[in-house]
Amino acid sequence: MSIQTNLSLFFLLTVLTAGTLQAEEGSPSQQVLMAKPLILADNRIIVRVIRVEFPPGFKTPRHIHEGPGPRYVLAGKIKIADKDGVRVYSPGEVFWETGEPMIAENAADASAVLLIFEVAPQKPLMQGKVVIKPKEE
Repeated sequence: MSIQTNLSLFFLLTVLTAGTLQAEEGSPSQQVLMAKPLILADNRIIVRVIRVEFPPGFKTPRHIHEGPGPRYVLAGKIKIADKDGVRVYSPGEVFWETGEPMIAENAADASAVLLIFEVAPQKPLMQGKVVIKPKEE
């Protein structure tokens, strides 16, 4: 057998063995909920994970988040209205927020909880002094 064939068989056996090990009782399992390519305009970014709890009946005004990213519903139901239409997301569902104008609303009778994973430009640190002037009368 050639070296290429041997390597191919080695990698195939490695993948099959890894799958078997993952399936054993007591081993963690994983599921990809979303994968999306992201082109960054700058390499200076900040990634935030924000937990938001919407009380029953709460609806945001139209707004924009600083950065796009996945949003994961932990509890309740979240209704999102954006340029792509209106959709309701339930616990365990994930959606991509583009950073475009949107409205979020609690679509359940109880609190709704959302995890926001935001990828935003890092703001430059202020240089020099900050002067606050009193309001002129």
